[in-house]
Amino acid sequence: MQASYPTYFESFDYQAMLRDYPLGEALFQQFRGMTTADLQALQNQRFMQVVQRAWQIPFYQRIWGQAGVTPADIQSLADISKLPLISKSDIMDSVERFPPLGDFHGMDSIPAEQRPPMVFHTTSGTTGTPQPLVFGPKGREVQGLLVGRSYRFMGLKPAATIQSCYGHGMINGGHYIREAVTHYTNATFLSAGTGVETRSAQQVQLMKTFGVNVLVGFVDYIKRLSDVAREEGIEPGKDIKIDMIIGHLGMESRDSIAKAWGNPELFDWYGVGDTGCIAAEGPDHDGMHVWEDAHYLELLDPDTDQPIAEGGCGNMVVTCLYKDDLYPIIRFNTHDITELVPGPNQMGLPFRRIRGFMGRSDNMVKLRGINIYPQGIGPMLEERTEFLGEFICKAVRDASGRDDMIVLAEVSTAAPQRAALLDDYRALLKRKIGIEVLVELVGEGELTPLTQVDVRQKPIRLLDQRFS
Repeated sequence: MQASYPTYFESFDYQAMLRDYPLGEALFQQFRGMTTADLQALQNQRFMQVVQRAWQIPFYQRIWGQAGVTPADIQSLADISKLPLISKSDIMDSVERFPPLGDFHGMDSIPAEQRPPMVFHTTSGTTGTPQPLVFGPKGREVQGLLVGRSYRFMGLKPAATIQSCYGHGMINGGHYIREAVTHYTNATFLSAGTGVETRSAQQVQLMKTFGVNVLVGFVDYIKRLSDVAREEGIEPGKDIKIDMIIGHLGMESRDSIAKAWGNPELFDWYGVGDTGCIAAEGPDHDGMHVWEDAHYLELLDPDTDQPIAEGGCGNMVVTCLYKDDLYPIIRFNTHDITELVPGPNQMGLPFRRIRGFMGRSDNMVKLRGINIYPQGIGPMLEERTEFLGEFICKAVRDASGRDDMIVLAEVSTAAPQRAALLDDYRALLKRKIGIEVLVELVGEGELTPLTQVDVRQKPIRLLDQRFS
């Protein structure tokens, strides 16, 4: 007798998911004009469903129990601060205790014959050992839908041709974006991947051959591809006509990226592997709209874990309101820094907006009382016309124990003339950061072995050599 178990789309109500998490025009029909009170009621209902599921999972039973929390303590979303924060370190501790997949998911409690298909990936390992990522079918599809919602919200044209520079292999990125585009838009999708998977020269030829008009990926590499195109005799904006670049802009200069590709419209969005897409820039270009029907976002002080004061920057702590199937995510500290955008939502939606990714609190360097986020150094240098956009920071410590930072930047200036620019660069960074840092100027491409911009989705921006 053959075993029976549910197939992917049999394991949840797909039509109900589309109603609960609308996209396209349905997004505005459902949410435009919604009051804050109605949104909070929706969030509360979904939060309590997620909490109920989490109490069934050993990981949350252990962590919440150690914090002295009982089910009776959580009666509504207003009680969320009673729950302890979790982060990647907690997930990796779970994996170490219960290899190979940990106990942070609810899969082990489901009998084999009832177990739904599981999507399994890992993180990129940018901040350490790759973390297992597991998705139930419902959670996976809502996650993809939110990317599709974001692209359509931005103004993705019908039947567009999208080329993706997100990596594949074991990491989640490329697979997740492919599913989002093919399930929730009608675009033609080219899954080119990183420069390791499809050579950069071949990538630009693909764009020209198939008439790609939308580029998606990490903008460091997208910008690098414009240089490769010109090296191949292909002129961006003329031979390759890009309408949109949808990437992770953070604090990067939009002007230099747009100019490199013939001035297409640029859009930012934010998410992490565990949570999926959290927020996206809209056609108003006024911050990123948080998908608050699917996420509850807290901004907490990196030092105290308390809510930040109005106008301040804080860690994004995320609770996924839709992940009530396999892997609930409740108060997940991303350690990514942002701030809220003040004022009303110009799109008529009830959702808050965030500024975007401004750096990582666990990648921060504290130098003489000043918090420095290496990711933000590049945008500071953009006002220098000879700066080519590539940079890396080195945190160093001398024999006396004094910490310092060296900013290495690629410039177009010939080597004999670079020394004359150093004072200007040091003055610029002192004005923007508040303290003096050291500067080294190098030629185009010299930092690639350090940043690994040609092979990594997220280039390395900090080398912390203080403890080596």
